[in-house]
Amino acid sequence: MEQTNGKIKKIVLCAAMFATAMTVRAQILLTMESAMDVAQKNSPTLKTSLLNLESYQQRLIAQRASLKSRFSLNLTPLTYSNNRSFDNRLSQWYTNRQFSTGGSFQVEQPILLTDGVISLVNDFSWQNNQSSLEGGTSNDNQAFSNNLSLRLTQPIFTYNTRKMELQQLEYNLENATISYALQRLNIERQITQQFYSVYTSQSRLDINKEELKNAQQNFDIIKTKVESDLAPKSELFQAELNLSNARSTVEDQTVSLENAKDQLKQTLGMDLDEDIVVTTSVDIQSINIDQNRAIEHGLASRLELRQREIQTKESEFELIRLKDQNKFKGSVSLSVGLTGDDPEFSRIYNKTTPNPRVSVSFTVPIFDWGANKARVRAQEITMEANEINTEQEQVSIELNIRETCRSLVNLKTQIEIAEQSVRNAQLTYDLNLTRYRQGDLTGMEISQFQTQLSNQKISHTQALIQYRIQLLNLKILSLYDFENNVEIVPLNDIENK
Repeated sequence: MEQTNGKIKKIVLCAAMFATAMTVRAQILLTMESAMDVAQKNSPTLKTSLLNLESYQQRLIAQRASLKSRFSLNLTPLTYSNNRSFDNRLSQWYTNRQFSTGGSFQVEQPILLTDGVISLVNDFSWQNNQSSLEGGTSNDNQAFSNNLSLRLTQPIFTYNTRKMELQQLEYNLENATISYALQRLNIERQITQQFYSVYTSQSRLDINKEELKNAQQNFDIIKTKVESDLAPKSELFQAELNLSNARSTVEDQTVSLENAKDQLKQTLGMDLDEDIVVTTSVDIQSINIDQNRAIEHGLASRLELRQREIQTKESEFELIRLKDQNKFKGSVSLSVGLTGDDPEFSRIYNKTTPNPRVSVSFTVPIFDWGANKARVRAQEITMEANEINTEQEQVSIELNIRETCRSLVNLKTQIEIAEQSVRNAQLTYDLNLTRYRQGDLTGMEISQFQTQLSNQKISHTQALIQYRIQLLNLKILSLYDFENNVEIVPLNDIENK
């Protein structure tokens, strides 16, 4: 019976181990570069921004295609009518019955330079028309007819709407491209912060595990001493409490690490069930940062300033449209062509009739109670506000670069201090650990030295990471990579895709 139970236990244990092995997924090792590559492919934010960019690209393609010749064919295979009407000239009722078929072929060519349209139109039809008057009189007509004409429609004394629409779409596409580039930079900043958050959590967990290891060793030493009556029992209680606190700290930090991983995976667009481990080097090298060069390059290259310029151009377009609403303008329409008709199809153009047509029309505004003048002034105020915002944007760029440069200098000093603090804390802990093992220190005191060492290690790691983040901020603010001494041109990466 006992052997049977033992076999059953072994089978259950093997099944549990197999199930556990099947559910464990391989860890994915992420570096900063590989994380950015994953984000470029999977980030929901970047995907949305890219779709918006592609939408504006298609709109511009459609607008440019609309400037080419447009061919259209309209067919009316069958029209039949039978109407009873009164002829005012003859004061007589008559019945008209008509059966016809026809179609129209048209070629339109927009003129971008003048905003006009030139078109070639050919109307062809056949009809059977019968009219019956009271008293038995009737008239019949069966004939083919064709009207070929060349037409020109040209607006005058107004702005070129077609050219402005094309420029507007070009600006929209450029603005969307800049927005996508800025979104990529923002994603890089966000990923960097979350990446280093995971790295910090991993480092803290390693430090806490080391602290747990030391607490376990100290507990074992004190336990042996207490069992040998070499130390009071109260020291064992304190060592046991220190060990419990160390285990609790490891568990808490494990939870924090998993939460940080989930946030990074969400930003990267990865499956939340995937297990990741980040690795990077946070050591800093001697980097020469020229503040004046950073400011100069930032003011010359920042994409936000180009967006302000585009906004100014779009405001000028809107001002032109508003002024045109209450402005004298006109239109000229010209048409020349030939019309022919005959019962026989082959003789349609044996006798033709010219059909020239000229039309000139004007729109003359008189009085609108000052409504359009107020709209124009409101738009001018908006443009003035945009100029002020542009100036403030430039000032803000310079201020942010200055603050970041100062922060880098300060962080470098803090890193040197943190390194010295870690060395001192390690030496202090090692010396006091020897005293603790000799019984000269209590468990409470050695726990304080252990906490001090752990805090100094964490502070050193945080200072290094903060320096790396600020270095990235400077790269984004100035669009210049001082670490590699190269210019950053985000739009080139998009154009090369």
